[in-house]
Amino acid sequence: MRLISLNVVKEGMVIGKTIWNEAGHPLLHQGVVINHRIIERLQQLNIRYIYIDDLISDGIQIEETVDPIVRHRVVKEITKTFETVRNLKGAQASYIIEQQSKAINGIVEGLLDTIVDSHEFLTILSDAYLYDQYLYHHSFQVTLYSIAIAKELGYSYEELRLIGVGAILHDIGKLLVPAEILKKPGALTEDEYNEMKLHARYGFDLLRNLHSISLLVAHCAFQHHERLDGSGYPRGLVEFEIHPFAKIIAVADVFDAVTSNRVYREKVLPSEGIAVLEKDAGTLYDAKVVEALKKCVVHYPNGTVLTLSDGRRGIVSRQNELHPSLPYIRIFEENSEMLVATYEINLANTFNITIEKIETEFIPSE
Repeated sequence: MRLISLNVVKEGMVIGKTIWNEAGHPLLHQGVVINHRIIERLQQLNIRYIYIDDLISDGIQIEETVDPIVRHRVVKEITKTFETVRNLKGAQASYIIEQQSKAINGIVEGLLDTIVDSHEFLTILSDAYLYDQYLYHHSFQVTLYSIAIAKELGYSYEELRLIGVGAILHDIGKLLVPAEILKKPGALTEDEYNEMKLHARYGFDLLRNLHSISLLVAHCAFQHHERLDGSGYPRGLVEFEIHPFAKIIAVADVFDAVTSNRVYREKVLPSEGIAVLEKDAGTLYDAKVVEALKKCVVHYPNGTVLTLSDGRRGIVSRQNELHPSLPYIRIFEENSEMLVATYEINLANTFNITIEKIETEFIPSE
């Protein structure tokens, strides 16, 4: 299967990977032939990429780290937990979170079992899932990224558990921010942005006095928007003042935010999200954490068409266990001509050849 931009999807193409709705039911099954109504519906749903099956991608598989059924169950549990807090204030909301702490820990421990036992790079296909509430989907994905990063950094199981709980609850304070601000499609006014920034303090206040949740978790909510150079919020902390757990969640939070569709902008691909973080590593984000992210997530998902610096064009066929940024490529075009017989190369073994461009709008010549 092949990753393709919805901009160039045509009638007659075949869905390569099932797209799921927020209820955990298939919206479009793998194997469905695309027609104009399907294209219109995908556009309405703000989907930017889909997977299709075609000849150049024959046999290429994309497997997620977390099974779709497990994903939907977990997001449903997060939604249920968060929704019990929405519109409550102060002690009432904190009490409900205390009551839900066992369920929250259960979610994290289940995800830990999946990630800790896995030796593969983390693959998350956000466009394959549709959720009405971005907050819950985001909390799930930030938890996966945070645990994977912390595992790469060598944290203990108990530390991974605490980081996971902190990641799930890092945005809990947003439940106290007016919905019209959270979902506003355009730029926020200065007053609206200042209200949005309060979610970090709201989250800390909700969590800091709970007996069943560590104070470290409260600080994850409080500090995940702090930046090493002091430019973050709510307190403008600098590097040595920010807890290491919050530094991890900060990187996971930004990576998921830029690689997921938002009401105010379109997503970018994983390699582009990594580039965003690399640019400010050591200034805004902990460089060791960014490096750990690079080592544990897929940069170029299987099925991604790439143009190489020598002019050849190919599709990512599988990942390289030692070099996540240098996958195996199935070459299908040379000198602007489609090959009769494709062949595979390992980018880690091809000196002086780099990835020139990601081609999600590539259409093979007839």
